[in-house]
Amino acid sequence: MHDPNVRLPLLLQPIALRGIFSRNRIVVSPMCQYQSKDGGPTDWHLVNLGKYAIGGAGIVFTEETAVEERGRKTYECAGIYSDGHIPAYRRITDFIRSQGAIPAMQLGHAGRKASSDVPWNDFRPLDDSDAARGLKPWIGVSPSPIAAPRPGSSMPIEMSISDIRDMMDIWREAALRSVDAGFDICEIHGAHGYLIHQFLSPLANKRHDAYGGDLKGRMRFALEVTETVRAVWPQDRPLFFRCSATDGPGGHWAIDDTIVLSRVE
Repeated sequence: MHDPNVRLPLLLQPIALRGIFSRNRIVVSPMCQYQSKDGGPTDWHLVNLGKYAIGGAGIVFTEETAVEERGRKTYECAGIYSDGHIPAYRRITDFIRSQGAIPAMQLGHAGRKASSDVPWNDFRPLDDSDAARGLKPWIGVSPSPIAAPRPGSSMPIEMSISDIRDMMDIWREAALRSVDAGFDICEIHGAHGYLIHQFLSPLANKRHDAYGGDLKGRMRFALEVTETVRAVWPQDRPLFFRCSATDGPGGHWAIDDTIVLSRVE
């Protein structure tokens, strides 16, 4: 038993995030498992996530979870695009909470990085040969018709203004399902070359309308997604945003851009 006269290391001290109280500052980050069935979690997720709650972590994130079916990277990726997913996630969040931890959801969309094989097959883009084994390729979406930088990637559909408006509804519904599923923290995945990052990057975003061009235009999609989710996410619960602070080699998104994005009100 902890001696109350001994000050705990900062990592082990409790922290309040809006109306949520975490027993410590240990966060299990989102880690894709590629074990979902039709987007829904399985016993694998219950055991995998549950063990971290049992082990004493303060906050336990699920893996990156697609807001729509075509927003998955692979057929095995997680999703919360159907009301039918809610009870399966609720089973997990109830258990995490019963062990004293906080269940957290990360919402994302693969954009042009969709329609891939699993990582142990190097995320190879699916092709017609995969259809024979029940893995029919599909076409992703992106701010501009530029394929992902990997051999064999298909050309994504360029999102129209109408598509962008529809996407806001998709994010809103996914956030509401996450509330119903019992999550106390939500994180928007705006990094790693996925859809939001594609809008931010001048390499993937060649638009000439209000969602492209200069930094302000390229940030618009990310900000609108954030406003959409924040509007329906309970005010007493925190909302996070994950970004790639800098691009990798050959990228054009820099730390100064991230600072600007983080300061926009």
